[in-house]
Amino acid sequence: MTSTHSATEAVHGSFALDGGRGPAAALSSLLAALDPPPALLALGEPTHLEPAFGHLRNRILKVLVEHGFRSIAVESDRIAALEVDAFVRGGAGTLDQVMAEGFSHGFGRLEANRELVAWLREHNDGRPTDEQVAFHGFDAPLETLSAPSPRRYLKHLHGFLADHLGPDAFLHGQADLDGRLDRLLGDDERWSNSAAVLEIGRSIGASPDALALRAVADDLLITLYARLPQLVAASSPAAWQLAELHGRAALGLLRYHSQLAEIAPADRRLSRLTAVRDTLMSENLVDIRAREQHRGPTLVFAHNCHLQRNPSRMDMGGMDVGWFSAGAVTGALVGDQYAFIATSLGSSTTIGLDAPPANTYEDVLQQVATDGCALLDGNRLSEAFAAFDGPAPLVRTDVRPEQGYFPLDAAILEQCDAVLHVACASGGADG
Repeated sequence: MTSTHSATEAVHGSFALDGGRGPAAALSSLLAALDPPPALLALGEPTHLEPAFGHLRNRILKVLVEHGFRSIAVESDRIAALEVDAFVRGGAGTLDQVMAEGFSHGFGRLEANRELVAWLREHNDGRPTDEQVAFHGFDAPLETLSAPSPRRYLKHLHGFLADHLGPDAFLHGQADLDGRLDRLLGDDERWSNSAAVLEIGRSIGASPDALALRAVADDLLITLYARLPQLVAASSPAAWQLAELHGRAALGLLRYHSQLAEIAPADRRLSRLTAVRDTLMSENLVDIRAREQHRGPTLVFAHNCHLQRNPSRMDMGGMDVGWFSAGAVTGALVGDQYAFIATSLGSSTTIGLDAPPANTYEDVLQQVATDGCALLDGNRLSEAFAAFDGPAPLVRTDVRPEQGYFPLDAAILEQCDAVLHVACASGGADG
């Protein structure tokens, strides 16, 4: 087991879930061992359904802020997350409202996320902007098995341009572009039809309207960049950036719809869809990093499958789906600016996961996590598995799809920078 960074010392720290001593010492040692220090520190979770990992993330972020981290990016819609960021920076609204509107994929219902947002607002209160901790989503505005209409995103971009430029500024001299957008978009329901995932003929992604909209979105984005000085002078850098985010979201949705219309076997289409989604995630991560580079490093939090360097795989409706994750793509782009902490779980009463079978990877880590949790870097992982008395560890097979748990395997361990193992999670507020 080797880390992609040089590790100068083993890391073994307690992260007791019962309020025991915190993660500060272990995290400090890990950060000291990563050379160079990462600009994007990715913390995975092996299942979305065990609350312990979200609460651990919150405790870890508090320590990282002491080490200069000034932002967190989570697996949620980037546009929706702008509302969360405004709130934690002291903006108007209520916590209930921002949890309902600022998260996608139902993540606003998780108690750990509510705890995070409340702490960020309290922490940022009274601090200068450069010292505040920003909140980002880095997901696209879609689910793997469905995608909405690009209407709201195209309309925002076009509205921004129309407010500050005359009609002659648009490429191809398109007159009444707002009306043309409405005609090409049609009813939103024809875009959001989830049946299009498995029924290619139900997808609108290869229609003349969709192809025309993709060209329009590209033209609008080119105009946004071509007239950037004028547009910023007429509005503000923040307003321009908001329009650019909406434009990229629209183009990403149109790319995704195009893949929905691909004529191919179902397993290949699903693999392609997951790959496109993670590519859009990576694009957002790189952009977030560019915006945050002068303020400090960023903690990234998502499922292991979206952050690991090795190829990701999952069973989806009996089909073997494989793709390169957002972490794999981002790591290839930014190199050692990216570091990944994989997570694993011994047992959980929340999801009904029993203690790991003997001789599995999780079973080996159970012996090390004597205080309930353990953070181990590459050197410490090597020591743990070298001491294992028996053949090569096995991938655990006692998991069920409804638990959402992805077991550890050799590939993920060989290409991570550390592992955070929770021996036993006894439930939490999220349920």
